[in-house]
Amino acid sequence: MTNKPSEPTDYRRYRAETDRRLLLAVVGFLIVVGGALIGIVYGGWAAATGLICLLAGAGVILFLWLLLTVIERWVNKSE
Repeated sequence: MTNKPSEPTDYRRYRAETDRRLLLAVVGFLIVVGGALIGIVYGGWAAATGLICLLAGAGVILFLWLLLTVIERWVNKSE
């Protein structure tokens, strides 16, 4: 039995992948579940209108995530 050293763990890459998956889960949950709940409670036309607002909210979330990602890369680049 050989004790081969394991590869070093890249925690930054793991955190970035996890952040990306969580972002997609939140945006997907917001749009799909939020749109479905609006449709069930208020009907189809309200769901169509609500989806427009939910997409705008998802856009804000995506914009903030992108802004923070750019700032993080800029700070890490200057170190």
